Amino acid sequence: MYTRLLHNLVATGRGFAAESSPKVRPINKILISNRGEIACRVIRTARKLGVRTVAVFSDPDEKSLHTQLADEAYRVGEAASSASYLRGEHILDIAKRSGAQAIHPGYGFLSESVEFAELCQREGVIFMGPPSTAIRDMGIKSTSKAIMAAAGVPIINGYHGEDQSDERLQREAHVIGFPLMIKAVRGGGGKGMRIAETSDNFLTALNSARTESQKSFGDSSVLLERYVRSPRHVEVQVFADQYGDAVYLWERDCSVQRRHQKIIEEAPAPGLSEELRRELGEAAVRAAKAVGYVGAGTVEFILDKEDLSFHFMEMNTRLQVEHPISEMITGTDLVEWQIRVAAGERLPLKQSQITRRGHAFEARIYAENPRGGFLPGAGPLRYLTTPVPSSDVRVETGVREGDEVSVHYDPMIAKLVVWGENRSQALNSLVARLGEYHISGLDTNINFLIDLASHPEFQHANVHTGFIDEHFDTLFPPIVISHQQLSQAALALVFNELQAAVSNGTGGQDPFAATPNARLNYDLVRTYNLKANNKAYSVAAKFNGEEMQIQVDNGDWQVIKADTVEDGDRLKIRANIDNNITTYNVNIDGPSVSLFLESGKIDFELVQPKFLGAQMDQLGSGGSRVVAPMPGVLEKVLVQPGDRVKKGDSLAVLIAMKMEHILKAPKDATIKSIGGAEGDNVAKGSAVVTFVDEDKAEL
Repeated sequence: MYTRLLHNLVATGRGFAAESSPKVRPINKILISNRGEIACRVIRTARKLGVRTVAVFSDPDEKSLHTQLADEAYRVGEAASSASYLRGEHILDIAKRSGAQAIHPGYGFLSESVEFAELCQREGVIFMGPPSTAIRDMGIKSTSKAIMAAAGVPIINGYHGEDQSDERLQREAHVIGFPLMIKAVRGGGGKGMRIAETSDNFLTALNSARTESQKSFGDSSVLLERYVRSPRHVEVQVFADQYGDAVYLWERDCSVQRRHQKIIEEAPAPGLSEELRRELGEAAVRAAKAVGYVGAGTVEFILDKEDLSFHFMEMNTRLQVEHPISEMITGTDLVEWQIRVAAGERLPLKQSQITRRGHAFEARIYAENPRGGFLPGAGPLRYLTTPVPSSDVRVETGVREGDEVSVHYDPMIAKLVVWGENRSQALNSLVARLGEYHISGLDTNINFLIDLASHPEFQHANVHTGFIDEHFDTLFPPIVISHQQLSQAALALVFNELQAAVSNGTGGQDPFAATPNARLNYDLVRTYNLKANNKAYSVAAKFNGEEMQIQVDNGDWQVIKADTVEDGDRLKIRANIDNNITTYNVNIDGPSVSLFLESGKIDFELVQPKFLGAQMDQLGSGGSRVVAPMPGVLEKVLVQPGDRVKKGDSLAVLIAMKMEHILKAPKDATIKSIGGAEGDNVAKGSAVVTFVDEDKAEL
């Protein structure tokens, strides 16, 4: 197979000859066929170069940040990606009507679409990515591995053949040895990937991988590879022009992942010798040249944690999400390079001119619940403050306070990128800046990122792709609410009442009212019933002269000194509690009280007396109904009223942010009703299926 592919490459000239004199075609207007933070990122560089930008938007994105930042914006369709951002012909038509000479695809959506790249070429619009042939060759894992082997790029031992019969795959599996990895030949993101630990579970894992691959990519073909138990995921940023020149911009370590998806990245990869870095870079350049690559790309390798041997995994034929950390250590702007190379210019720098300085980290901030299995979330960003951007700190985002994180797209809110003179300095900066990233209104992974970046093994760069599973207990310790945190919450409620009284002009009527500089000299008591982590607390506050006192759960009264700190319209408090002075931000939204502390966010719920609040429905999954664990779209309903189901039976399929979640019956029961039709949006916690018991009485 390798010989045949090599012969074809030579016969067609692909991968070995570049166009001798490409035409330089200045670009003064770019259409960005994407959304969110990457669209904003491209707009920022284009504006710096004096290039005008055209945005496209789906119905939910009409007022989004990327739509407002672009010079022009056009509606591209409805909310679903298939009806908007994946409509290649419609997007190309908009590009031609708007006078854009080029289309920047960002990442995701159409960025690795062979058909779209070919369509752009036929219509005379520059596709700011590699040739369609490179996308096709690198998009099929078995083909890409054959090309890499022919180019002298190390590949991992495995089977990448065309014979997909069970018998042949079983025979090859025994040759490779167990455990082994079964991978879909197409796609990525962990789809169609399974691990077979022994020959006994090989067929089960194989059929599962095939089913998911067929559903996700329309192709059930798989490949087999030796499974490295403690691998590191190391990738190299490459860049090539239309003249056959290619360079590498060093490597990134993206080992720490959840659900086979990256969550934190760093550059350069820690613990590698300069010789190994050079070997990785040169192998990546050979890979790019082997397919006649043009533009920005990433060659991903599996690096054995034990012996540091590396093997080609795949090539991402686009700009990567984590490209900013490569920019930070090389002092480059890769989007600017994309624009210049797409216009026919030569690479801005030769390999000898690309220097590496310092260390950089990128943390992906997601709307998700790490303690709930990293389930994605959605909803409004009711409160949002970010670290202050600088030359060493970048906040790559496409949202603002008040925007909605939609169920229709990826749940990433932002990327926090930091740089330091060395890894230790950069890591300290990352932890500190994460503590300055404040979001409430929905669940995020910020607390988890702080714990991850602070973990001793991560601090010592002992990283691999199984890091989170290996250290699960220490990354998710039991949540303990301290007396200090309860006191901080009570202070937040007190000062919130004071500020509200001042704003409402009720200073003389409410004993809690005061001017901003007034002393707290009322002998009054406020009692707050708080709930956190499913546990109830009672906290009381009173004032005696110039002192404030706090009592937690009817314990001793504690004297506290506290005041607000000027921070625009934000509530910020400086408190001395038990001789420990802390400064923290607060957001109070109805009954929700969020404290933003150095260790992360703590959420409290202010519990109202039952006669004041709405009656709470305590029934959930396992009771009389199955509820949506996350907001999403009801893709399939698998049961009907009157159906009898058994515990574990599939009831419905919920899709949210590219993730499929199957709702299952928690017990034997009879279906009473369905809480929506296929295609409906469902809110988190809403009833999807309601049961009746055997006597037809609601449970």
